[in-house]
Amino acid sequence: MTIEIDFFRQVAGRFATGITVVTTRSQGILAGLTVNAFCSVSLDPPLVLVCVDLTSNTLPYLRESGFFAINILTSEQEHLSRCFATSSVDRFEHFCHASFHTAATGSPIIDGSLAFLDIRVVAEYPGGDHVIFLGEVVAMGTDGHTAFAIEEDKLHATIFEGVDGNKSGIDKVPLAYYLGKYRHLACDYVKPSLAK
Repeated sequence: MTIEIDFFRQVAGRFATGITVVTTRSQGILAGLTVNAFCSVSLDPPLVLVCVDLTSNTLPYLRESGFFAINILTSEQEHLSRCFATSSVDRFEHFCHASFHTAATGSPIIDGSLAFLDIRVVAEYPGGDHVIFLGEVVAMGTDGHTAFAIEEDKLHATIFEGVDGNKSGIDKVPLAYYLGKYRHLACDYVKPSLAK
């Protein structure tokens, strides 16, 4: 018996995920792609990973720069997810018309995102038809608050408290993906997961 790719995709699609756009800048060129294969790995040091298809046009820019940002999208940014997931002039020549700022690495932080992580690549691993990037968080932010691992990195940032478009992040809802479709979470059902 062999594992069929389509059936594997159906089974894996039953795991609901958030949607991110991974962005980078290399030699003055902006690049980005939609990614749902993202997760946190370690708290100390703060590490995350993303998986990028070997055929992605953004892959060479990620490798050249050694940096990337993870932009966690809101339910109102579905258009950006769709744009960064397609091969189009808007994506490759106009960065999907997304406005952005920068934090520590110079990677684009998309305005209005639910949250962001600015990452320095620390390792790259083979992952079948994907590449697995392991990265250390050097800056992050949400709800108009930004934190830097190294205070000096603030000097080069264009994202500041209350300027990054995330001032009312508490009212925002994440963009979700389940069974091959975009989903929107219900705001009226909120229940704590663990007692503190």
